[in-house]
Amino acid sequence: MHGHSHGAADLPPVPVGRRARVVVYGLLLAALVVTAVGLVALWPRGDLPVLQTAPDGATYQRMTVTAVDPDSADSVITAEDAAGEPVTVQIGAEYLDVLHDGDVIRVLVLDPSMTGGTATAIFVDLVRGPPMLLMALVLGLLVLAVARLRGLGALLGLGVSVVGVLWFTVPALAEGRPALAVALVTSAALMFVLLYLAHGISLRTSTALLGTLGGLLATGLLAAWATGATHLTGLSGENALDLRQLAPDASLRGVLLCGIVLAGLGVLNDVTITQASAVWEMRALSPTAGRWALFRGGMRVGRDHIASTVYTVAFAYLGAALPLIMLVAMSDRTLLDTLTSGEIAEEVVRTLVGSIGLVLAIPLTTAVAAALVPGPVAAQSSEAGTPS
Repeated sequence: MHGHSHGAADLPPVPVGRRARVVVYGLLLAALVVTAVGLVALWPRGDLPVLQTAPDGATYQRMTVTAVDPDSADSVITAEDAAGEPVTVQIGAEYLDVLHDGDVIRVLVLDPSMTGGTATAIFVDLVRGPPMLLMALVLGLLVLAVARLRGLGALLGLGVSVVGVLWFTVPALAEGRPALAVALVTSAALMFVLLYLAHGISLRTSTALLGTLGGLLATGLLAAWATGATHLTGLSGENALDLRQLAPDASLRGVLLCGIVLAGLGVLNDVTITQASAVWEMRALSPTAGRWALFRGGMRVGRDHIASTVYTVAFAYLGAALPLIMLVAMSDRTLLDTLTSGEIAEEVVRTLVGSIGLVLAIPLTTAVAAALVPGPVAAQSSEAGTPS
């Protein structure tokens, strides 16, 4: 995602009237109450179903590849277990050209009683944890070094988001709770935490939060309409049938709907923070400018933001679905049939809904910011307050 300057602390202090504070924090308090009530009402009551991936008596083990023969007709490799003993591992032929000596792999070892007296080792996947952990640590250190306290807030917010989705959103969807309500409550709760953690408590941040909540509501309603109008079923994904079997109460279309809303959350937050900060900065640099002038100036920034963010969203989804797009593009179907086919249609709708939501959020946030930012210098004498 492209970067933006959101640093409220770097801008000159701008006095804010009491009326603006009352309006903003009153609306946010109402939204917070509705979100809290939604969390209580939708909170999952049971335990999340557990997908058992290993049969009884089988165990997962880490092994190190010691010999790979790409020309092997038996589709087996030799690996070394934790005790240093050689093990013959059965593997799909397509992996023979991928694995190399020294690779660490995850192996499913079947008990001899299950295979007629001989222990059987089956390749499951490569172990990717260490390099992924290294990249995560590098990212965390860079964020802290460059963004400092704001970076720390952003990292804490990211952790809260992951925990929130795993503890609330996933179990609630698995129990068949209304998907639109789950999506909106999840998104609103996360935005309350994320924005204030990353950007601090101020009227500027609160204005961005109002715009974000408005954009979320529009995105959620549009996603609910779009998934029904385009007859998206959620059955196109390779894990759909497994999910239906494991959580029969879950609506696959509802899971898809919730995913569409959550997918647009990050970019929506990005544009609203930028728009609110742009209006506040213009007020600090031009104390005599009228509110309409601030709105027009903010929208000039917003139009550039829309132009760049829309194709950013599109490329993000394009990259994620590229293998699928390649397969469909090489088929003998027409372009229209390709774009409206199962999984491709899901990505197209996801992109369209997310883009419409962020485009609507930009003028909404800009208008709210222009209305709530302190008035021109000549009008501040009756509405002076404390700095934001």
